[in-house]
Amino acid sequence: MRKRRKVSFDPKIFLAQVGEGKTIAKYQRGQIVFSQGEAADAVFYIQKGKVKLTVISEQGKEAVIAILEPGHFFGEGCLNGHGLRIATTAAMEECVITRIAKSVMIAAIHREPDFSELFMSYLLARNGRIEADLIDQLFNSSERRLARLLLLLANFGKEARPEPIVGKISQETLAEMVGTTRSRVSFFMNKFRKLGYINYNGHLEVHNSLLNVVLYDWPEIHTSESRVKNR
Repeated sequence: MRKRRKVSFDPKIFLAQVGEGKTIAKYQRGQIVFSQGEAADAVFYIQKGKVKLTVISEQGKEAVIAILEPGHFFGEGCLNGHGLRIATTAAMEECVITRIAKSVMIAAIHREPDFSELFMSYLLARNGRIEADLIDQLFNSSERRLARLLLLLANFGKEARPEPIVGKISQETLAEMVGTTRSRVSFFMNKFRKLGYINYNGHLEVHNSLLNVVLYDWPEIHTSESRVKNR
């Protein structure tokens, strides 16, 4: 008897198809995917759209800890023994999201090397981002933190060409992610626009020149700020 050839496994097809323990759902802007404190029993994969992760402290203070895009997983804490969700996840625009039951996710990681490689690459990239965010909070000014956040949201540093930031991201959300006030974010955004680093034309567009704020302490920035204060 001929041995049956194993069908090649494609992680993207696996994530894009409904199957045992997998469902695909659409979420409208503002719709909750899961809430902080709910049972953690599945991992999610974003096919389309953006979601934000929000944490609320016991005192009721809310903070946006991440904005995730297509190709990102979330809710993976259930694989590490987290019985409850530690954050709330909500759609920022229309999203298409795959839900993978915990048992199915674990089985795919064990049985399919290609899927394991994809998921491991994501975890390493996510860990690197968290470390960079921590360094950013410890050592950089709120102005530089905002500039870095805008560059990340516009996909600078990735292989893909930088794109306008699609979807409405409020200044309140930016302030929560940067760790400053909305008024400071408004001041810096107006400043970046006057310097030609960003512009609004239906969508927020970020230019390469915004890297100057992150990489260098350019005199131009101080000169412009002085003019604004003197007016």
